[in-house]
Amino acid sequence: MQRFNCPMCGTRAYFHNLTCACGTQLFFDPQTGRMTANAPACANRASIACNWAAPLDDALCPSCAMSEVVPVLNVGDNLQLLARAERAKRWVLANLARWGWFTGDDPGRRPRFLMLSEQTEGRSQQITMGHAAGEITINVTEADELIRLQRQRDLGEHYRSMVGHFRHELSHFLFDRLSADPAFPPAFREIFGDERADYGAALKRHYADPQDPGEDFITAYATAHPHEDWAETSAHLLHLVDFSDSFVSAGLSMPGVPADFSPYDEVDCTRLLPVAAEIAIAINDINRALDNSDLYPFVLTGPVRDKLAFAHRWLRGTR
Repeated sequence: MQRFNCPMCGTRAYFHNLTCACGTQLFFDPQTGRMTANAPACANRASIACNWAAPLDDALCPSCAMSEVVPVLNVGDNLQLLARAERAKRWVLANLARWGWFTGDDPGRRPRFLMLSEQTEGRSQQITMGHAAGEITINVTEADELIRLQRQRDLGEHYRSMVGHFRHELSHFLFDRLSADPAFPPAFREIFGDERADYGAALKRHYADPQDPGEDFITAYATAHPHEDWAETSAHLLHLVDFSDSFVSAGLSMPGVPADFSPYDEVDCTRLLPVAAEIAIAINDINRALDNSDLYPFVLTGPVRDKLAFAHRWLRGTR
């Protein structure tokens, strides 16, 4: 994520800031990707601290407008959970806008989000995150860090976050949009396999007998089915690009990172991935110095890099 500044005083502003220390009201303009001091406020600005500009006053911003269903907000912690989940969604949508997705210039369809909570009136319910026919179901309960970390441990995952959930599920949605290009399905099947294989049966096999990712997959879940391999791979591509962009946008430098490096503008994935790996290793070392978990505890094998490069070409539109 790039750095922002207050348009009035120049002080650093963060992506989610509503106000500057100088008192200026801040709005993120999703069309330009910049902070502004004058814009119609999203109707959700007061309730969930959405700082995005909207088309008109009291209208929803482009991100909030994608959420067709939200939890009952006066039950439990649902208001705070929704606010945290929507914050992660705005971050991921702003990332994808750097490659032209869901901007005003993008004529394609938008996803519809069902933001659901396990906390309902008088009872709890199980929520399964997923994508189907343009609808993305998100369990906002996992915006509770303690709950999410418990499930990460129970599932034996290296990484689990709300940003990760949005990147994964949006990758499924983008697969459907890319599939409208006749060149995409055959190219996809050549590297990921045939996505027409029975999805339900594949998941049943995966949960009954999880496979090691080995050299060919970025995670164990990616082994379940070509659809999941694509979603996991594409989500990791977005992880790699965005933490690398955050590194250079902060003005940091190190050997192996070119002075002119711009991750979102990079068209050559064979140049992007080695730099991202160097950044990940360096920050892993910093985290270890504080006895924290690695920032990026994954290995980019040759086959995985080939899949990342494929996703990069198509998602960035440089195929």
